[in-house]
Amino acid sequence: MSRFQINARKLLSVRTSRFNYEKLPGAESQASSPLFSSPYFRSWKQRNQWPNRLQRPRLSFARVVTLIITALLLTSMLATGLYRRHLRDRDRGKGEERKLYHWEHYPKLSGFYSGIRNLVSYEDWVSEQDFVSHSTSSNPEDNIKPKAPERKENKEPPKDPIVFNPYPDFTSEEYLKTYEKVEPCYLDDEDKVETPDIYAYPGIPQNMTAPFFGSYEELGMNEKVCFDRFGRFGPYGYSYSREEGGLGMSGKSESAGADKIWATEKKVDWRNVDWGKAQKRCYEKNKIRFKSNETEAKENKDGEGAQPAKKKLPRHAYILRTWTGYKYSDYQILTIRAMINELAIKSGGEYDVHFLLHVKDDSIPIWSSHEIYQKTIQENLPKEFWGMATLWSEQQMRMYYPEPFPNNVYNHAKAPVHSVYRSAHFALQWFAQYHPEYDFYWNWEMDLRFSGHYYEFNNRIGEWAKRQPRKGMWERSSRYYIPSLHGSWHNFTEMIEEETFNSDEKPVWGPPKFEHAPDGMLPSPPETEPPVSYLQDNYEWGVGEEADLLTFNPIFDPAKTNWVFRDDVSGYDLDLPEPPRRCAIITVSRLSKRLLDIMHAETYLMRHHMFPEMWPPTVAFHHGLKAVYVPHPVYFDHNWPLEAIDGTFNHPPKPTDSVFGWGEHNQLGNSFYYNAAFSANWWRRWLGSRENEQGGTEFEESGSGRLCIRPTLFHPVKYEKGAE
Repeated sequence: MSRFQINARKLLSVRTSRFNYEKLPGAESQASSPLFSSPYFRSWKQRNQWPNRLQRPRLSFARVVTLIITALLLTSMLATGLYRRHLRDRDRGKGEERKLYHWEHYPKLSGFYSGIRNLVSYEDWVSEQDFVSHSTSSNPEDNIKPKAPERKENKEPPKDPIVFNPYPDFTSEEYLKTYEKVEPCYLDDEDKVETPDIYAYPGIPQNMTAPFFGSYEELGMNEKVCFDRFGRFGPYGYSYSREEGGLGMSGKSESAGADKIWATEKKVDWRNVDWGKAQKRCYEKNKIRFKSNETEAKENKDGEGAQPAKKKLPRHAYILRTWTGYKYSDYQILTIRAMINELAIKSGGEYDVHFLLHVKDDSIPIWSSHEIYQKTIQENLPKEFWGMATLWSEQQMRMYYPEPFPNNVYNHAKAPVHSVYRSAHFALQWFAQYHPEYDFYWNWEMDLRFSGHYYEFNNRIGEWAKRQPRKGMWERSSRYYIPSLHGSWHNFTEMIEEETFNSDEKPVWGPPKFEHAPDGMLPSPPETEPPVSYLQDNYEWGVGEEADLLTFNPIFDPAKTNWVFRDDVSGYDLDLPEPPRRCAIITVSRLSKRLLDIMHAETYLMRHHMFPEMWPPTVAFHHGLKAVYVPHPVYFDHNWPLEAIDGTFNHPPKPTDSVFGWGEHNQLGNSFYYNAAFSANWWRRWLGSRENEQGGTEFEESGSGRLCIRPTLFHPVKYEKGAE
């Protein structure tokens, strides 16, 4: 959900790009800059009153005629001038191109659109950046041989798709030594309809663009495969007819070789699937595998001859934040089916997917009538998801977290504290109290898309975060990881340590000490106190500890930026400096039950409140919890020099240059940010759409075929379309 939709004056007309770039927060102070200026008309308050105490003078006929003619001439001149100004302002965008952002001068990248006929093995793949760099290099010792895509007459992909299975071998002896047996789950009551697999191609299109940020290898993800739309969504109904139980969406798509998945895959009739019931059946079959009071009590019993206790797994609630009136396209339904099947059903119940549905009309008595509650769900969700919804409203939150929330520093949004815009976290906190059975809660937005396998992504990033030490954690999480520049994660860690040592700032080590504590703060959990000093620790504390917060953008200090909502802070003593804060743009995250419980207590006991992007990171920071930014792969549509992208995103020279503030225009050309314009364009091209007069079926059929992309998280995608 965009955080800056309230300012209608943001948009700039763009001639050199097909994207609409947004005017940035703080633009009022930049009105004199040609980059941010916009035409406007001044309005005057007309005064046409005769003073009551004066007598109106008598006028001769000739004088009246003269005055009328003069008035007509003046009116005509004024109207003509205004009209000409209107035409000039209207045509200004046509005659004058805006000043380009600095990054728009870098060469455009196009390897994203290298198609499936260009597939090569990972070992033979050369990224577009390396191909361009070494093709133009004058250095004869360049050790990468440039490779251009091969154009073949054969329209079939050179490789066949394969089942993509990121799960542990649940039946292996090694797995069963450590964990309880996994009972397979099905889509129907009779355990006859098996769950589908998805398919990937073993390779990457030659000269496919490489991500600038993040690393598949570091996160433990399979970096040697790519996904096309048929292998990814075909099993969920994309590529077969509605009469067969599919959605019949692929009729106009380029499809050479796509039918090969049906040699091993069975088509599922999705018309009668009840996902809520399927999830519950799956959990009931496998509940012995998970942490609970009962199983933990059994583990503590030492009976004679008892077998060693097996490890219990955490459970996850995967929460889709939706609202009444939201329209679910067929593409959205494909995405949600993939989430539920891959996270909940095929994992043996490790996840439950929920819809946290915001009832925007407070007058609907959803709490008074079960019938109205169910009717609201049925009117606002596709039938297959009816059994997965939990309703909430802003009126409910006003009762659950009543006023006052005093001492607000600055409410830039000019919205009530209980509005979803300022307090989206209220419903999430309440949900965690209402559903305390989970260990982790994923806060997921409806405009997110993922091209890879959900279980691989969620599982790998959770395991990666668990391995991270606490030393340097906050400092590393405030930077973007650029492997081509920083090298290995170990090198990146050492670099951050050196930067911290050479700076004037103390590294974060346990709960910070600041003036509001201890009287104005809740106590932190005792286990968050460091066991040794910062210098004594050898990157050991925190290793093996689950992260309380995972974010997908860096966790930065908003006080060092001009981010527009940095001062939306309530409940703290205004006679003292503002408390230290942390922020991660976009509320998408994974939160632990421990973190949500503390957020809940801070809200209802202390009346503390901050803007949604600030609140979870700040509570984790204040209470010494483990918070980690996940370096997932992020792509850019321009070929940034590595030093330039590092300097812009990681080391802005002054606060006004921060990419979290007025410098957010730097994010427009990437695949993941709240205003990333490139993201949706690339996603729709992958679906087969013609975008900005490029791509589409004819382009794919006459060129290198449909797109095949590596696992990528896209945001925002506000609408979708495919081949037409």
